[in-house]
Amino acid sequence: MSGTAGDARPAGGAPCRAAELGGFLEPVRSGGALLWREGAEGVEVVLVRRSGRGDLTLPKGKLKDGEHLVAGAVREVVEETGLTPVLGRRLPPQHYLKDGWPKRVEWWAATPAGGSGEIDRLPDEEIDLVEWVPAGRARTRLTHDHDVEVLDHFLAGPAETFPVVVLRHMSAGDRHTWEGDDLLRPLDAVGRAGALALPPLLGAYGEFRVVTSAAARCAESVLPYTVRSGMTARTERAFTVLDGHGPDREAARGAFSRLLGEGLPTVVCTHGELVPDLVEEALTRLGAPVPRQLGLDKGAFWVLHVSVPGGELVSAERHGVGG
Repeated sequence: MSGTAGDARPAGGAPCRAAELGGFLEPVRSGGALLWREGAEGVEVVLVRRSGRGDLTLPKGKLKDGEHLVAGAVREVVEETGLTPVLGRRLPPQHYLKDGWPKRVEWWAATPAGGSGEIDRLPDEEIDLVEWVPAGRARTRLTHDHDVEVLDHFLAGPAETFPVVVLRHMSAGDRHTWEGDDLLRPLDAVGRAGALALPPLLGAYGEFRVVTSAAARCAESVLPYTVRSGMTARTERAFTVLDGHGPDREAARGAFSRLLGEGLPTVVCTHGELVPDLVEEALTRLGAPVPRQLGLDKGAFWVLHVSVPGGELVSAERHGVGG
């Protein structure tokens, strides 16, 4: 097994002197997933062996320029294992040096989409082995300590979780220049592009039932996702902000609390005024601390993962459609 994450740099990979003296080097961004399933000996995880190095590691890789973190993590796992991951709870990131430059790897627990996770990827010049290994055995076989830490983080928490997403609608222009009923104000060009970018990001976390404000800009924000996933959206008046009326925060909190209690993967699309209320309601109900900054930019979303059983918050992350 290699040295600790802090000293995991190859020979000749001395870090930049300025960084040693208190400077900063923007880390290389990577993403990956710890794929798991229940096997005959308990929990199994996927290990891959890199052809050129011969090390056993977890599937991960560098993001492409401009690539969304979620999309990049899914792409790398598919390329290295042949399995499509369904992202579960977020795991702590890993930081270490690669050729003297800092690297930050974002991690998720994940299950293989579509069932058993049968591996049929052929060896190539990048990966020559992909295998399911019982978790206890994997811990001793992994080459790098930073991968062992990822496995330990996974084993320390619940494996089964379900996601709840709070999405703020996409860009819909300026309501002060819209002459019609604000309920009917549509997405603008930027908003339509964001709505089209949303399906693969939500799809990375599995399938969701969709509950949305009745406002056109909210319904249009989730339309591409519902069409491509085959899911049906239903509207909820409690999540709707009507022109000339303030949001009914109590009704919105109550409706969201009921959805949480049903324990199903759910995406709720609503307005910026209500996002902090819904997220605060979730965190309070799930026994988690409530930070000050709960709001979202247009087109951004919170992903909250809840343990099964137990109903506790086990991870919270937020993303924009642009990265």
